[in-house]
Amino acid sequence: MTACIVGWAHTPFGRLEGETVESLIVRVATQALADAGIDAGDVDEIVLGHFNAGFSAQDFTAALVLQASPDLRFKRASRVENACATGSAAVHQGLKAIAAKAARIVLVVGAEQMTTTPTAEIGRNLLKASYVREEADIDGGFAGIFGQIAARYFQRWGDQSDALARIAAKNHKNGVGNPYAQIRKDLGYEFCRTESEKNPRVAGPLKRTDCSLVSDGAAAVVLADVATALKLGKAVAFRAAEHVQDFLPMSKRDVLKLEGCAQAWTRALASAGIALSNLSFVETHDCFTIAELIEYEAMGLVPEGQGARAVAEGLTEKNGPLPVNPSGGLKAKGHPIGATGVSMHALTAMQLMGAAGDIQVRNASLGGIFNMGGTAVANYVSILERIK
Repeated sequence: MTACIVGWAHTPFGRLEGETVESLIVRVATQALADAGIDAGDVDEIVLGHFNAGFSAQDFTAALVLQASPDLRFKRASRVENACATGSAAVHQGLKAIAAKAARIVLVVGAEQMTTTPTAEIGRNLLKASYVREEADIDGGFAGIFGQIAARYFQRWGDQSDALARIAAKNHKNGVGNPYAQIRKDLGYEFCRTESEKNPRVAGPLKRTDCSLVSDGAAAVVLADVATALKLGKAVAFRAAEHVQDFLPMSKRDVLKLEGCAQAWTRALASAGIALSNLSFVETHDCFTIAELIEYEAMGLVPEGQGARAVAEGLTEKNGPLPVNPSGGLKAKGHPIGATGVSMHALTAMQLMGAAGDIQVRNASLGGIFNMGGTAVANYVSILERIK
């Protein structure tokens, strides 16, 4: 335990008119420092998570954080990127700076603006996170990739359409209470299960309700070493922070097992000295409902091939034994690539501080986070606990 989250900020996710990458970054950086009660001049290092890949004409964005305050001038600032796990990569980079005693206070920001990009370009930009040599021509972009994964899973373990619809319905129901969520509407199981004009098939067995959203948004957290954190108003400590990278080509892996995800969870739980059953809730990377289904198996909640059990038996409901995505997940909340991992950490800290409002999980004491880039290529697990 070397660092804590001591403050945070979060914009709504969605189509944010009148915003730019710069304005989003500046807003959450300013608000997170204020929330932490830390002066900009006391920040030692800045880490920005920003995927971009063509979404923004402004690249080289790390120094935009300095626009939040003249007192940030001349601070170390770096941008990190690891596909859809970019936000968690930024958080973990900040933890390393503190662990190395190179920094006492780190400001971490995640941001993305996607909705100003034409639809066809969005797909091409996201496919840059695939193994281009083999996967760039898959129809439907990343939806096509996960559509293939879903089809293979169905072939191996049977039709899971009911389970995917239950996951989508659960996350949309949870998202109703999240003021930051892009969609705050309980769509219901029947709507998510039924192919229709409003819920068409997108790729393979995946329908629109199985796919996360194209979003703008930003989130920020302030990290501090434990001694500093305990002098501040709140402190949510990292019991574990693990990063596992797998092969990029899907052809070199069994993508139905998400082995990098499983490894990250195994290492994080061992590092924290706990079992999965000790967690109060999990925020997991439901870029597509099939991903959440397989993640149940990878984290060890249910055996391989039995992911459907988790939702059929209510294990992952908000009032179940292990609530998964009480925020609504990427499915309802939205998925602005660079912001997603930072958002997960901010919302988990809110839960543990009892400050999550209508999405609050009762008696939350330990929170787990899984954020992945690509098809479980970049895998980040954090386990958080309130210590003040």
